[in-house]
Amino acid sequence: MTVHHHSGHEINAIRQCSGLKGILKKCVAVGAAAVSVFSMGMQPALAQAPIVIQFSHVVTADTAKGKAALKFKELAETRTAGKVRIEVYPNSQLYKDREEMDALKLGAVQMLAPSLSKLGGDFEVFDLPFLFQDHAAYRKVVDGNMGADLLRSLELRGIKGLAYWDNGFKVFTANRPLQSVQDFKGLRIRVQASRTLVRQMNLLGSEPSVSPLINVFEALRNGRLDGQENTPVNVVSQRLHEVQSHLTVSNHGYLAYAVIVNKTFWDKLPPAIRDTLEGALREATAYANSIAEAENTKALERIKVSGKLSVYTPSEQELGQWRATLDPVAMASRSGISPELVTAIRTATGPPR
Repeated sequence: MTVHHHSGHEINAIRQCSGLKGILKKCVAVGAAAVSVFSMGMQPALAQAPIVIQFSHVVTADTAKGKAALKFKELAETRTAGKVRIEVYPNSQLYKDREEMDALKLGAVQMLAPSLSKLGGDFEVFDLPFLFQDHAAYRKVVDGNMGADLLRSLELRGIKGLAYWDNGFKVFTANRPLQSVQDFKGLRIRVQASRTLVRQMNLLGSEPSVSPLINVFEALRNGRLDGQENTPVNVVSQRLHEVQSHLTVSNHGYLAYAVIVNKTFWDKLPPAIRDTLEGALREATAYANSIAEAENTKALERIKVSGKLSVYTPSEQELGQWRATLDPVAMASRSGISPELVTAIRTATGPPR
């Protein structure tokens, strides 16, 4: 079995790709050229070069996901004794939100940790508001058979799902107070590319806007967006609290990630290397999930101390209005999510918040 490696020129060309057209045209051409060169045995000097795994993600290196990616790099490189090199590209350095999945499928990048929203289909169940009463309820789902079955379903799309990484519950920020459902009327709110999240904003009377995370700060600053939803740690790391006047601690939805790889690439790795990488990833996953809640708690305190915006925690009565408007069961049936999956989650985790 042969594992192909990209030369420096080929990697640089791949990094220059932008958007789907660039990925399809330039990256496929580069990959084809690399395969052709190696299959002809024209570079025997590189035969012992390390296997390169490019790990791309869209948040900063100082978040739980960013730290976990670096932990995986450290463990993998040490345990394979230099046979594998992990190149981590945080904060959309290689690809933005909507580009990275196409890049993975084409083999232009080997590993990602996208939010579950980006995986679509039944993974959008995790976007349903007020479905999980706490972090433990979410973990019970992803650590059990339901979580494993969802990861396995990705294989039909040429993707291998390896792990779930936590982030936490989301908050809303805006340029005006968001206390009741009526306060959302007419606002342009950024969400991830998810039918469920778009429907959520429609039900709240807002205009949903789907855009890459890396672009949100500028859009909020120049007024193209009025608000957004995300976890406190992502709000701070992207400096979104500097261009908003209000934050509502709604904890209305849970944001998490799946660590995924290009299945063809992964299956062609030497079994011993693959086993070592999976062991390193298990440790990096435990690390990521052990710090996620604390990172968000610290980030929310940092936001409060900054004095840059007003922080509001809704009352139970106010949240009751939100829940009635954003009923997860009704939203699931309208978003193409399996009703049986929603029922199974409810059964496994207990009553919603």
